[in-house]
Amino acid sequence: MMTRRTFFKNGSLALVSLGFAPAFFTRAAQAARAKRKVLVTVFQRGAVDGLNMIVPFGEAEYYKARPSIAIAKPGQNGGALDLDGFFGLHPRMASLEPFFKRGELAIVTATGSNDPTRSHFDAQDYMESGTPGRKSTREGWLNRYLHAREHEEASTFRAVSLTKQLPRALQGPAPALAIDQLDRFGLRAGDRGDSMESSFEAQYAAAADSLLKPTGSEAFEAVKQLRSVDLTKYAPANGAIYPNSGYGQALKQIAQLIKADMGLEVAFAESGQWDHHANETPQLANRLDDFSSGIAAFAQDLGDKMADVMVLTMSEFGRTVAENGARGTDHGHGNSMLLLGGGVNGGKVYGTWPGLAREQRYQNRDLAITTDFRDVFSEVLQKHMGAIDISNVFPDYAGGKTLGLIK
Repeated sequence: MMTRRTFFKNGSLALVSLGFAPAFFTRAAQAARAKRKVLVTVFQRGAVDGLNMIVPFGEAEYYKARPSIAIAKPGQNGGALDLDGFFGLHPRMASLEPFFKRGELAIVTATGSNDPTRSHFDAQDYMESGTPGRKSTREGWLNRYLHAREHEEASTFRAVSLTKQLPRALQGPAPALAIDQLDRFGLRAGDRGDSMESSFEAQYAAAADSLLKPTGSEAFEAVKQLRSVDLTKYAPANGAIYPNSGYGQALKQIAQLIKADMGLEVAFAESGQWDHHANETPQLANRLDDFSSGIAAFAQDLGDKMADVMVLTMSEFGRTVAENGARGTDHGHGNSMLLLGGGVNGGKVYGTWPGLAREQRYQNRDLAITTDFRDVFSEVLQKHMGAIDISNVFPDYAGGKTLGLIK
């Protein structure tokens, strides 16, 4: 006889083809929800060039290694935006400069995974699983955190990814949703986009199997709960203007969920096309404009709510220190991460700078890593989200240094 647990495993696969994420099922949230912190993670897929994003203009070797693609020093035409006399923002990230100056944005440099892979697939998998070098890990680090902190008031929308598929970081036993477009969330008939809610819900209502009906009810409860919010009339606050890109609209929808008090605790968004092996300069400029404008609009839109919301950005690895013959950069190692909001100790670039001289580079070619990405993740979970024991979130990781990123 089929059990409810078996249906969770097998029936969820059927719902995937209808537009649902694998880990859809969760208890409906009818009770009043306590005020909770929110973590918004942004993955820059493709390995952003962190050295041209957070520019080490005070490092002479940077300019020697990049004669044609280095960002000029502050004060020069197209120059970096000075942060602390050594590091600067790419000029197309000007929208984030005020947040840094006000102490609301922090940057961690020379960070990443201690695994040497230069495979996009493997590096993304390791960062999202939180277990570098281990391909056997089944759950993502965000899912393990959610599972460890399950609570009675958990909302159907506790964990949401604004992507077509559930990202690796949110896969696991804790319920999570993948919603590409909030206004299209529901059951769809194949690729036609036709709503099946009425007919499918009717089938559940008529079903005699009392074991499956509660599961179906939970699915439709999520749809109804979201449909109760008038998404079409949403207007960003404080003059915020989001980019029209899929990434920008994803951040806008996350802001909608937060403002609608849907019980969101963890959100995921991604920005792609960062793999610039050739002709990097114009491509990176456009991508960084979209990336930073989205985050700035999100923070501006939420206003005072940012005190309880933190944005954390990451990318699977960095790029080579030296430019290649096609005026691009190849797969590297160390990179930079950004943290905004949520009581961050901003206005500072964190991390030990290893230098860019050839003998200081990782394998004589890349920015060396001095801060394990799990140090950053751990501090965010503990200081912002209130986690106490993270040993199960990052297994086989003894823990490293505390950077002091959060007040």
